[in-house]
Amino acid sequence: MLETPHITQSAPQQAAVIHLTIPRDQIRAVMGPGIQEVIDTVVAQGIGPAGPVFSHHFSMQPDTFDFEIGVPVSRPVAPTGRVKPGELPGAKVARTVLHGGYEALPDGWGQFMAWVDEEGLPKAPDLWEVYVKGPNLDPDPSTWCTELNQPLLG
Repeated sequence: MLETPHITQSAPQQAAVIHLTIPRDQIRAVMGPGIQEVIDTVVAQGIGPAGPVFSHHFSMQPDTFDFEIGVPVSRPVAPTGRVKPGELPGAKVARTVLHGGYEALPDGWGQFMAWVDEEGLPKAPDLWEVYVKGPNLDPDPSTWCTELNQPLLG
């Protein structure tokens, strides 16, 4: 289920991130290990996670994803392996929340982008998801919540 979209201002959040450019069909294979790597790093450094995991997509071509997996942190992460300092940007965004399993994300994004287009909102090229509640908190996908954010221009 998709909540009614709205416009809001997000605050910038310092983060620990891993940047990936991968074939689209590898997303499920890389997300879990990438998330664990980021979390292990920030826990070892005593700086987080200071909020839920997110993925910040810079480009989503038909066959390739260019994105970061990250978590907010309480202070900058010391680069370790693939984990680097980053930021989830502050921006004016169109936002909604998807309730349910991750398999509903493509349709949820489709409905959300249709709303953004119907409203005539000028989209920035990036977007992000915040995994507010997921399998790390409850194995039942019906309880999961994913925040969808489309930054807006202007």
